[in-house]
Amino acid sequence: MSEATLSTEERHTGALVLTELVPEELASRVGIDISDARRLLSQIYRHGDLPAVCPATIRRAALDRVRSEGSVPTFETIDRAASEVDPFVKYAFRVEGGGVIETVRIPLEHAGRFSVCVSSQVGCALACTFCATGKLGLSRNLMTWEIVEQVRKVRAELPAGARVHGVVFQGMGEPLSNVDRVIRAVRVLSDPACLAIDRRNITVCTSGLPAGIRRLGKEIPGVRLGLSIADARPNRRRSLMPIDEASPLETVLEAAGEFTERSGYAPMFAYTLIRGINDGADAAHALADTAIAFASRYGARPRISLVPMNPIEGSDFQRPDAETITAFRDVLGGRGLGAVLRYSGGGDVNAACGQLARSGDARTSRGRARTASSPSSSPSTSALVDPRERAG
Repeated sequence: MSEATLSTEERHTGALVLTELVPEELASRVGIDISDARRLLSQIYRHGDLPAVCPATIRRAALDRVRSEGSVPTFETIDRAASEVDPFVKYAFRVEGGGVIETVRIPLEHAGRFSVCVSSQVGCALACTFCATGKLGLSRNLMTWEIVEQVRKVRAELPAGARVHGVVFQGMGEPLSNVDRVIRAVRVLSDPACLAIDRRNITVCTSGLPAGIRRLGKEIPGVRLGLSIADARPNRRRSLMPIDEASPLETVLEAAGEFTERSGYAPMFAYTLIRGINDGADAAHALADTAIAFASRYGARPRISLVPMNPIEGSDFQRPDAETITAFRDVLGGRGLGAVLRYSGGGDVNAACGQLARSGDARTSRGRARTASSPSSSPSTSALVDPRERAG
């Protein structure tokens, strides 16, 4: 591994960050047998750290070497906010440098299964107008272990028998602006010796960075792709998503098409519905045109996920009424396109799509009446959320 790819932790302390490595890397870096590397990493992910006493299945010399050269860093959990409306839970973690990131535990349809919506940056530079994180600006990229640690922290608080079934990169930040570490994190999350999450249940959502999209298809096959569309009409999209000026939707879709051809998976088109902005028939037809053209060119029809706008502080944007949403879906249906109306939970604790925006100590979430580890304490224990369709 080159100096450029070393994490901040490694450069500062000289220690290997074990939760940034897959077994092959650990074996090579430390000089131990691959079977020991797999078992040692499995110990970390099953029990939280290296074993205090060497198990019979691991060579003592291997454990001693890894213990002397490696570390398992963590960060502080400063808040847990459980929704009083549904089984969503938002976590706030303080990371190096004093920044705060937010992570959301998402209940899935099958009882005892959860997806984790993770952050990839402290803040975000892209300034999408319908996203609270975009109003913060960018502080820094997260390190690989900081991405992985969000999932480890959430998983550690699940009740017996529950498990993390999927991960969605749709928390704070633009994942593909931190693509090296996101790719490394996906490898760790999906490795059988680590968190063993099927890559088909890991979705990387992006505002549209073509180079990063192409890298996903080449370097981590099996992962799913989500594209934030906002508006398929170029001028309207640019007013909502400034990144469209540098990376127009046309070039983003070309990269997504290459991803589809390589992976066999169609992207998800995530569309945030905003009252009076992009919720009319013209906007619906433009979205339909885009999806149909993509399917015709690349042989796979995008999944369309509609997310009504969630309120964010300092914005006048509002969600459309139910009648308008139904009319929008009817236009898509009339063009032969199905669309999922995505339930975006945790709104009462600012955990819904587009609402993650804590940058320090200033904001205190509501809804702490229930403990975060109790998924069945809501009137509805199944929020019907597909781990691949969290994006908004």
